[in-house]
Amino acid sequence: MAFISINGYDFPSPKRGVKPTVSTIVDAGRNANGAVVGQRVGRDQYKIDSLEWPWLPAETWETMLSILSDFFVYVTFYDMVGGGKKTLKMYPGDRTAEPYWVDDDGRPLFYRNCKVNVIDCGE
Repeated sequence: MAFISINGYDFPSPKRGVKPTVSTIVDAGRNANGAVVGQRVGRDQYKIDSLEWPWLPAETWETMLSILSDFFVYVTFYDMVGGGKKTLKMYPGDRTAEPYWVDDDGRPLFYRNCKVNVIDCGE
């Protein structure tokens, strides 16, 4: 099973350094005494940051980007809070890569330092 699947497509294993983040959303801050007066709003939300692949064939990266071209995607990943796989509606952040080894027509054959993060929609 893949570390991360998006819209049912198993992405290649990313390099070390992936940063899953769990955020608790609150509706207010602190009072004049510094005590928390807010309450939790909804459920915890997730961000999977620093997904990076050091080297990918152009076809693989292009397939991954085509899957990420929809604004909303369904991401399946290992939930460090609940243990086990979790699927959430998310959206992709910036997607970057460096073209490497291009053919005579200027088409990249490989990409390096391919990066993306995915952010929970809260639904």
